Amino acid sequence: MKSIEVSETGGPEKLKYVDRPIPVIGQNESLIDVLVAGVNFIDTYHRSGLYPRPLPFTPGVEGVGIIREINGTAPSDLLVGMRVGWVVSTGGYSEVVTLPHQELIPIPEAIDDAQATALLLQGMTAHYLAVDSYNIKPVDLALVHAGAGGVGLLLTQYIKSLGGLVIATASTDAKRNLCLENGADLAIGYSEFHERVMEFSNGGGAHVVYDGIGRATFDESLLSVRPRGSLVIYGYASGPVPPIDLGKLTNNSIFLTRPTLKHFISNREELLWRANEVFRANSNGHMNVRIGGRYALKSASQAHQDLEARRTTGKLILEL
Repeated sequence: MKSIEVSETGGPEKLKYVDRPIPVIGQNESLIDVLVAGVNFIDTYHRSGLYPRPLPFTPGVEGVGIIREINGTAPSDLLVGMRVGWVVSTGGYSEVVTLPHQELIPIPEAIDDAQATALLLQGMTAHYLAVDSYNIKPVDLALVHAGAGGVGLLLTQYIKSLGGLVIATASTDAKRNLCLENGADLAIGYSEFHERVMEFSNGGGAHVVYDGIGRATFDESLLSVRPRGSLVIYGYASGPVPPIDLGKLTNNSIFLTRPTLKHFISNREELLWRANEVFRANSNGHMNVRIGGRYALKSASQAHQDLEARRTTGKLILEL
């Protein structure tokens, strides 16, 4: 089978297209023929070594495929031949993968492979950000950084469905227009965005700032939060945030959090509940998916280059 392998950390060129044996299925695992693998910033963190993993490894934390074989006792909702998805798992950049039964999510017939993949990591991330990391209430103001990205577009739509207001940041006019088309009340650039937030909010600031960029936006994001508001750092697209003086939070009694999806899908019951909430939001038009790039498996390095250069909008996928 064909697979992408990382034998040493570094840039996108470290993603090697290789032949490997079909993996041996373990106890209480399913053997899955991969249809689509998602491309996410966390994959670039693994590849670069920012989030270390034992070498060599196959990247990819989400995907959709068909169950070829089941070993051991599986939940009653899983059958050979059915289409399933997975998220916060491993090894998705491969034609065949083995995964524990407990990590598999049945995919509704009405959602195609690409849409389902986009709704797994990015849709569920948008869900926990708007429901758990900060619970959006009607008329709450949210600043959503990278609003034209995969998470940003879904998060904006979902916040609007909950009655919130959204200021989205994006780097180009085209991306800002896309943010507006997806429901943002205001779309702005990154230059002095704090001033625009204060102007829009009549000096009050945002109830919550969702920041997946990290280092480049952190200080100004902090200034954009209103008293007793929240700053949610959920990614490091520009690099990790340096250590901070907690005294910076006292001026406005700010809540600072750095969540990650795996703690919001801590068991299969929660995993399926959150996935189904996202699928329902999609069917109701509250999380419409934009596929921003489709790549062959052998072009995974190009997908990483495009993602890190911020040349894309929406979701990037590898089609097998």
